Formats: sequence, structure tokens, C-alpha cells
Amino acid sequence: MYEQTQKKNVEGSSITSFLDKYFHISERNSNIRTEIIAGVTTFMTMAYIIIVNPGILSAAGMDFKAVFVATCLAAALSTFLMGVIGKYPFALAPGMGMNAVVTFGICIGMGLSWQIAMALIFIEGLVILILVLTNLRELVMNSIPGSLKIAIGVAIGLFIAFIGFKDSGMMVSNPSTYIGFGSMSNPVVIVSLIGLIIIMALMALKVKGSILYGIILTSIIALIMCFAADAAGIAFNVYNNANVPMVAGAALPDGLSNLPSWGGSIIELPNAATLSTVGQLDIMGALNIGILTLVTLVFALGMVDFFDTMGTVVAVGGQAKLLDKDGKLPGLKNVLMIDSLAAMIGGFMGCSSNTTYVESASGVSAGGRTGLASVVTSVLFLVAMLFVPLAYLIPGAATAPALIIVGFLMLTLVKDIPWDKLEDALPAFLTIVGMVFTFSISKGIGFGFISYCLIKTASGKWRDVHPIMWIVAFVFALYFIFVSSII
Repeated sequence: MYEQTQKKNVEGSSITSFLDKYFHISERNSNIRTEIIAGVTTFMTMAYIIIVNPGILSAAGMDFKAVFVATCLAAALSTFLMGVIGKYPFALAPGMGMNAVVTFGICIGMGLSWQIAMALIFIEGLVILILVLTNLRELVMNSIPGSLKIAIGVAIGLFIAFIGFKDSGMMVSNPSTYIGFGSMSNPVVIVSLIGLIIIMALMALKVKGSILYGIILTSIIALIMCFAADAAGIAFNVYNNANVPMVAGAALPDGLSNLPSWGGSIIELPNAATLSTVGQLDIMGALNIGILTLVTLVFALGMVDFFDTMGTVVAVGGQAKLLDKDGKLPGLKNVLMIDSLAAMIGGFMGCSSNTTYVESASGVSAGGRTGLASVVTSVLFLVAMLFVPLAYLIPGAATAPALIIVGFLMLTLVKDIPWDKLEDALPAFLTIVGMVFTFSISKGIGFGFISYCLIKTASGKWRDVHPIMWIVAFVFALYFIFVSSII
């Protein structure tokens, strides 16, 4: 018995020693318990994406359950690679903003299939990977002024909030004022407002994972209200069921229900149906859309990936005090390489481009400093994949408030724009309003780049503009002239 106990202690010590050495845990003033807690915290903070992402991509004709599984698989694999190779507490998942571009810009806006859209994501990831391996990614990033980097993040935040207001029913089209407030008799509006209040309250109470908890609580409330409405024989169509009135309190037609169609199971192993998006990217279809369109789309997608990742890595790395004295992250190339591979993984899985999540900061706040936290997060994504049936019980009215709140979180960066400097502030402003008012991320970026070069020239400071900025601005000018009408 004594020998067995000693053997177990040695084995436990050996595993602990290996993890400590491999992930540099003690070196970064952390411990295994703290890293595990950090990994769980990060997952709870960003787990909303496994519900929100399928909700957005389903509007492009993709199967909700299949995207749910693909989102979990891609996030698990990407985050695991970041943990064991990048060795930093950065978690990855399909990026908010990029999924909106795929759905509303490429699929709905251009009429391309989701298979082609995923192929474009895969190609974009490959291009970014080549830029990383040749060290060009850092060069390009260093050429872009900080004000524009911030503005792009802010603009995408407003873009996402815009979609959230639309999905919630709180914003509708109006022939006189272009947009207006929706009807309070619409169950979707009612539940969305309840969800927004819940998430705000949880955030005010500083509850970690408030967005996820808000989605869950709102979904439970929606179900209870649907059960009650069914029992009373009145409509409360928060799940957009066919032939059920969208006016709360209206008579419920005979034989119909406000409840969603659900098999009743809770756990479901992946099968052919729920893995139907994996490997379905249409590379040949993407190559046949026209070289100019192909280049422009890949460029636009790549721009979003560029700024999102670099800003997140620097911000979270700084919070964790992992940057060196020059403000650089040691081993950055490995991090950027995994991030690029993650985009390709997202395209292959069929869940949009994976990117490093700023929500990783929540894990860092909990003490996470190493890749072990990311490994823990990746395992939780795999576990979440088994609960795909529950996704049908989550209405769009529960995820719409999450989009609004995510938009708010991204908008907070606006304070870092130097508004007292016209040559920085005006291009930043045009980037933000251009993206939202044209409902196009790529057009907003183009407004910013071109206006930055022009205003610097007008103020006699054209030499301050990096040569690469001039090249990119020229490409955007061609983009506006020749292909903006199809994106």
C-alpha cells in the first residue's frame, strides 16, 4: 500500500512538473489551479458565441445545429493549438463581425452560397498565414495608424449592435424616417428587452459570464411565457413559428403551439447531420467568382482578421503583463501563426473565421498566464458540443441582446481615438459611420484609409503616411470604383 501511494505521488508530481515546465507556469508566477480557474472563466465569458454564431449564420441558409457543433469543434481545436503551441491564455472562436460579413455581406448581399463563403474564409486564412511566415503581417500592421485600428474595432461594434437591434425587433424599417422603433406587442421585442435588462443587471453586479447567463435566463423566461400562453390559448410567438400570430395575446390557432419544435433530448452525439458543414467549402466556386471580386473579398476579410487579432493580443498580453520592455509579446509569431490557422480551421469546419477573443481578458483577470488555461477552455468547448439539442430552445430574442452588449464592449475603445487631432479623428469618424451607414465592413475600412491619406496630404504631412498605406488606399479606391456595388 505504501509503495502504491508513493508511486501515485511520484506520478502526480511528474505530471505537475511536466505541465509547469512545458507551460512556464511558475516562471509566469501562476499555478495549475489558477490556470484551470482562468480557463473556465474564459469559457464562461465567451461561450455565448456557440449560440450567437449559429443564429447569425443560419440567416445565410446554414443549419443551426450543424453550425453549433462546428463552432464548438473549431473553437476547441483552435484554442487547444494556441495553448500547446502559442502557450498563452488566448482563446479562439468564430469572430463576431466576420460572421456578419459572411451572412449579410457575402451570402445575402452578394447571393453567394455559404460553401463559397467558407472557401473565401479558408483562402483568407492561408494568405494571412503566408504573411505571418514571411513576417509581412507585422510590417503591414506597423504601417497602419493606431487611430484607424481603434476605429475599425469601434465600427464593427456598432455594426454588430445594429444587427442586434434589428434581430430584436426593436428596430424596423420606416418609409418616412428610414428606421423606427418596433411594436411592443411583438413577443420578440418583449423578450429581447427582458434579455437586455437581465444582461445589464448581471454586468452591473460584475457577474462573470453575464452574457451567457443572460442568454440562458432569457431563454428560460421565453419558454415559461410560451408554456403559459399555450395553456391560455393565446399567441406569444417568440420562436417565429409558422402561422402563429406575431401579436402577443392574439388567439392561438387550433393545433398550433408557441413552443419550438424540439425532440426532447438534452445530450446528442455528433452525427452525419450535425457534421454536415465540415469540409463542405467550395474552393472552385470561390475561384470562379472573378479574380477582382475574389481578391477584394479576401482582402476585406483579411483586413478584419488583421486588426481584430493584433489589437486583442496586445491588449490581453499587456493586461497579463506578458509584454517585454518594448511592448512586444515574446513568441508573437507563433500566436499569429495559430490565429491564421484558426481562420482556415473555421472555414473548413463551416463556422466562419476563428480569431483570438478579447474575452480572454476575463481569464487573465482570474490569474491566467499560460497556455494551460487555453487547454482547459478548449476541453469545455468540446463538452458543450454534446448539448446541441438545447440550442433549439434558445430564441433569437435571447441572442439579440448579446449582440447589442458585445457592440457596447467593442465601442468602449472609442475613448482611445485622439479626437482633438483632426487628421486622426476625421478618418476614424468616417470609418465608423461609413461601416454602419453602408452596412459594409469593407466599405467602412476603405473610407478610413482613403480619407487618412487625403487629409494628411491636404495638411502637408503626406510624408508621414507609410508607403504601404498609400498602396492599400489605392487598392481601396479601385475597390470602390469597380467592385463596391457587388459587396
